Amino acid sequence: MGDDRTVAQVLLERSSRTYAEDAGIRLADRPGPLYQLLVLTTLLSTRIRACVAVDAARELFAAGYRTPQAMEAASWQQRVDALGRGHYRRYDERTATMLGTGARLCLDRWHGDLRRLHAEARGDLAGLRRRLTEFPGIGPTGADIYLREAQTVWADVRPYADRRTLAGAKRLGLPGSPDRLAGLVSERDFGRLASALVRVALGEKSAGEITRVAAR
Repeated sequence: MGDDRTVAQVLLERSSRTYAEDAGIRLADRPGPLYQLLVLTTLLSTRIRACVAVDAARELFAAGYRTPQAMEAASWQQRVDALGRGHYRRYDERTATMLGTGARLCLDRWHGDLRRLHAEARGDLAGLRRRLTEFPGIGPTGADIYLREAQTVWADVRPYADRRTLAGAKRLGLPGSPDRLAGLVSERDFGRLASALVRVALGEKSAGEITRVAAR
């Protein structure tokens, strides 16, 4: 356990930011940040590099599309243009449509406030995942992305470790269960650890380098 804790701490020191933070989202249990995370999740759910999805999200937010109201009010072409500025070109037209449709669903069903979606699930994680997959472009993997990031502000979701998180843990020789992984760091740091492990799984961070540093 001591060695595992060291590996986890080294990983956090070298990769302490979540994908939401990279996209400029100050995540909090408020309508704006929770919707912005939904936008980022939609972008990350396509077969495109995570860094490109993050850059595209930043461009959408810089254009002012930080709420479902603003996203829906933007024209389809304005959304396409913002995605293009983030070099999100392969899926830009389809994603621009999905963002508009998703914004309308958020407004119609949850009045623009995803805290209502959270509350509606009443602590049922499967129900929460199912509601998230109702948004266009967000399937099971997208729901995992959203909850992995949202656990930093939704305590009842913690510890949430999806398939990619556990794949990163395996590459580092860390425990293969969410509860055991959670025991390696403080509760407030688990969301960051989960994101860092995904970066290892995706090859953004070198598992070999992390374990070598931890062994010194």
